[in-house]
Amino acid sequence: MVRIGVVGVGIMGSEHAGYLDRGDIAGARLTAVADPDPARLAWAKTHLDANLARFGSAQDLYRSDLCDGVIIAAPHFLHPPLVMEALDHGLHVLSEKPLAVYTAAAGALGEAARSKGRVFAIMYNQRTNPVYQKIRALIAQGELGEIKRVSWVVTDWYRPQSYYDLGRWRATWAGEGGGVLLNQAPHQLDLWQWMFGAMPVRLRAFMAFGKYHNIEVEDDVTAYAEYANGATATFITSTGEAPGTNRLEIAADQGKLVVEDGKITWWKLSIGERQFNREYQGGHGHPEADMVEIAVPPGEPNPVHGPETGHRGITQNWVNAIAHGEALLAPGEDGLRGLELSNAMHLSAWTDDWVEVPIDGERFESLLRQKMAASRGPHWNL
Repeated sequence: MVRIGVVGVGIMGSEHAGYLDRGDIAGARLTAVADPDPARLAWAKTHLDANLARFGSAQDLYRSDLCDGVIIAAPHFLHPPLVMEALDHGLHVLSEKPLAVYTAAAGALGEAARSKGRVFAIMYNQRTNPVYQKIRALIAQGELGEIKRVSWVVTDWYRPQSYYDLGRWRATWAGEGGGVLLNQAPHQLDLWQWMFGAMPVRLRAFMAFGKYHNIEVEDDVTAYAEYANGATATFITSTGEAPGTNRLEIAADQGKLVVEDGKITWWKLSIGERQFNREYQGGHGHPEADMVEIAVPPGEPNPVHGPETGHRGITQNWVNAIAHGEALLAPGEDGLRGLELSNAMHLSAWTDDWVEVPIDGERFESLLRQKMAASRGPHWNL
């Protein structure tokens, strides 16, 4: 039985603690929680097993010898130091996203986990979504052919002002380090590079900071990226549109694939576009396409790739990796790739210029710290 502690029992930490406490994860049990806020520890006593160990600091939990692994669900800036301290105490770690606020802060975590023989994962729960798993497989198997263009509009992350008012650290440069790109859209930024298996070589981003809310950070983003093979991508996200959209469109040599409303629709060409372009002699014309639709009914198993398991799925996979050596669906180091995209977008918007990927990490950190210095948010003791 893997003994699990949860560090931080706010919105996400309390969810993780809840399903662990209910026994939803096979082979694991919740043995401790930690939070510096007495009110959250009181919540844990009332809503979780009353005999559960409760600590006022992560360090006390780490030293307690009550846990084999911990889930980190603290504010963003605290993720890297809390992960490293846990590894130093010989604990396995599952970190909430984002892995860090900037890549330089988390670059050593993967090597630290390997050197200590610990299992290190990140809570990219949307990797359990069978829709995205299927797209990744289609691309990896070459079914779509060479990718030409990707367009992803993700504006269904709507948040009212009251959400941002829940905590003084939220939506501030010093407290959170960013807005929609660090809080909500990390899932799509991860899926973007995970599905396509490549990072762009450069990008240009435009942002609005506090456009729809009384916040310091970005709540509206449009980015354009270029890849080594000539493919391009656009990424649009916002927390200020209702109703929002989540539509992914992929144009490739073998047709067009669209993901929306839980469905994958593929207009599959009878002949690749590049081949048709070379061989067709009729003037006006286009390759024929057959529409292939794969439905994913809400709440029902996907006939293609099984059910979506979300947070519990990632946690179960992490526990299985600890106990049985199962391969991780979301290794901790993968958190650096989506974060690189987020950092690149911020850097482009701040400098009003193109940014090459990977970015100049020192320049990014310098500009971020300038914004943190003028921020009204809490400054963590880092």
